[in-house]
Amino acid sequence: MIELTRLNGNSLVVNSDLIQYVESAPDTTLTLLNGEKVVVREGAREVIDLIISFRSRLLAEVSRCCPGGIVIAAAAPHTLLPQSIPGSSDRVEPDAFAAARRRRRQS
Repeated sequence: MIELTRLNGNSLVVNSDLIQYVESAPDTTLTLLNGEKVVVREGAREVIDLIISFRSRLLAEVSRCCPGGIVIAAAAPHTLLPQSIPGSSDRVEPDAFAAARRRRRQS
């Protein structure tokens, strides 16, 4: 979350992950993923710097909590299927994985 200032001087806290665009024309306008627009006093470069600073602090906190780092391993397609899917077995081939995903989307 980053703290910004509306044109009227009121403080505003924005989830930086929801920002789709930052435009300067001439006021700085944030376009959020839901289409909402927010006009702020800070310049585009300052908004970007605040986002970078926030994410840096977030990564520093993660590294403090997990000194050995976080291991993200690519899982084989058959390990991603929950056993509760009807017709699934202990070993599911990738084509069956795609078929199961399609079935879930249709239901």
